[in-house]
Amino acid sequence: MNLMSILLQAAAPAGGGMGSYSSIFMMVAIFVVFYFFMIRPQTKRQKEIKKQREAMQPGDKVVTSGGIYGKVKEIKETTVIVEIADNVRIKVDKNSVFATAEDAQTEVK
Repeated sequence: MNLMSILLQAAAPAGGGMGSYSSIFMMVAIFVVFYFFMIRPQTKRQKEIKKQREAMQPGDKVVTSGGIYGKVKEIKETTVIVEIADNVRIKVDKNSVFATAEDAQTEVK
């Protein structure tokens, strides 16, 4: 049996009054499983990333979403200036800087 046939059987009216309660219980159970295994961990991760971006300061080593390692030189409202080599600076969107170089393996001079 696959999941769809189980859900269809649970939604079908049973011989007694308990059929409707069991289908409601099944839907609530599915929602609870989705919440604890998918929705909650994702929202926790998003909060951590947001807190990390707010705490970012010039001089912090970062990694962009494109995989570019660098050091923060300047922070503006929506953008960040990242130095990726001596006198080589790029302007990236603040939302694309998602990890610090502490999590990464390499160092930027």
